[in-house]
Amino acid sequence: MTAAPVPGTALAGRADARRNRENVLRTAMRAFAEEGYGVSLGRIAQRAGVGAGTVYRHFPSKEVLVEAVLAEQVAGFVAAADRWSARATPGDALFGFLVEMIEESAGLEHLCDALTADKSWPRALLSAASQRFHEALDRLLRNAKQAGAIRADVRVDDLTALSVGAAALRSAHRDRERGTRLVRLLLDGLRPPAVTKPETFRDTSALQRHETAAHTVRHCLECGARLRVRATGRPASYCGPTCRQRARRRRVAG
Repeated sequence: MTAAPVPGTALAGRADARRNRENVLRTAMRAFAEEGYGVSLGRIAQRAGVGAGTVYRHFPSKEVLVEAVLAEQVAGFVAAADRWSARATPGDALFGFLVEMIEESAGLEHLCDALTADKSWPRALLSAASQRFHEALDRLLRNAKQAGAIRADVRVDDLTALSVGAAALRSAHRDRERGTRLVRLLLDGLRPPAVTKPETFRDTSALQRHETAAHTVRHCLECGARLRVRATGRPASYCGPTCRQRARRRRVAG
């Protein structure tokens, strides 16, 4: 006679399995960032405090584990994009999210390299996560463009390519604060150019023509400053002794 299953045993087993999988994923992400892509599954199991069989049960190969780690990280980016969108203005949301994503990605570039180099294993899990990430980033970008907070010619693939390069830059810098500062300077290049007051055009040829008609002079012949009109006497040609002397030296030299 077969013993009846204890109520709740199956549910408890599934909950334990989920916890073990999440533990292995978190540990693998830290291990890849700290020890590199060459870290073994046995080492990851040791760091996670579980048996090697537990790791292999959830992730039959390192490639499958790498895909799961990256998919988990991308899913975290999607959640972060939603948080930034809900709590900040469109421009701050986009740039704040980019900085957070670059900080979180620093140190994991070799995983992306391994993923791109090896096409022999399925990537359905990562493809689905990447699609959701693309949609979330596109929403942030469109909102920032509508608010005038980013250049109109920037595209989503520009942001992803720039983020990969910025993460490598961040990892290469020994000083974390200066690395983050360089990332922010890099991202500032995406902002629209500041509108400045145009410089007043000075027509020097018109000023030279005034030398033959001193009575029409209203600006200094040397620096172009506006002159005070005198009620009596000869109209001034220069704003002061400095400009007068400079003009004289130029005439002598000529």
